[in-house]
Amino acid sequence: MPLNPPLTDWRGKTVWLVGASSGIGQATAHALHAQGATVYLSARNAQALAAFTATHPGARALPLDVTDHAALQAAASTIAASGPLDLVLYCAGFYKEQRATGYQLADMLKHSEVNYIGALQVLDVVLPGFLARRAGHISLISSVAGYCGLPKSLAYGPTKAALINLAETLYLDLKDSGIGVSLICPGFVETPLTAQNQFSMPGLITSGEAAAQIMAGWRTGRFDIHFPKRFTVWMKALRLLPYGLYFTVVRKFTAL
Repeated sequence: MPLNPPLTDWRGKTVWLVGASSGIGQATAHALHAQGATVYLSARNAQALAAFTATHPGARALPLDVTDHAALQAAASTIAASGPLDLVLYCAGFYKEQRATGYQLADMLKHSEVNYIGALQVLDVVLPGFLARRAGHISLISSVAGYCGLPKSLAYGPTKAALINLAETLYLDLKDSGIGVSLICPGFVETPLTAQNQFSMPGLITSGEAAAQIMAGWRTGRFDIHFPKRFTVWMKALRLLPYGLYFTVVRKFTAL
């Protein structure tokens, strides 16, 4: 049984993708546009957004920084002036390897500001409208790195874990309000963020493949959209292990 109303027809629907200048966000914007949605894209990289809208007639760029609440409010007002918003996808992300032996507070805080606080800022500007209409859909891109603690993920992992908890709680709170909520947890996807990794990434897929998985998840009304399953099911299984075994397994397979 679907946990959300299935999203099967995007014609006439308005979507806002926050953090869509590249990677999964941009690939999903392309897929939504191809299926007839009116697409609004936001990110700091105005040039990348302009390049997208130049090749996708009807798409609109709203450049902004997700830490700027006034800019987010202005963008939400611009979208609302054209009609109701049907879905918001939060895909903004920052990633930089960090271990406790090289603790950097500035990087810890930047991860939090972009990956988590930014999502809260977006919720603040879209949730009132969704609640007033008793309609709409909130989708948050987290990561399998949020499932459990991993080496080199001291700054990134906790922010993604926070998004998982946030999405779960939003679903419980909004289930009876007519508002859908979905959680997206990708494994390794070819993006500018993962390009900095210096290790083998099991199950690596393209951004286009990730977008197809997201669209399929929305189409079938899923709450938990994770991919590729040949990798993510193992990550989910790790969470079930007793800590003694979990720590042993992770240290063995990461060699850290």
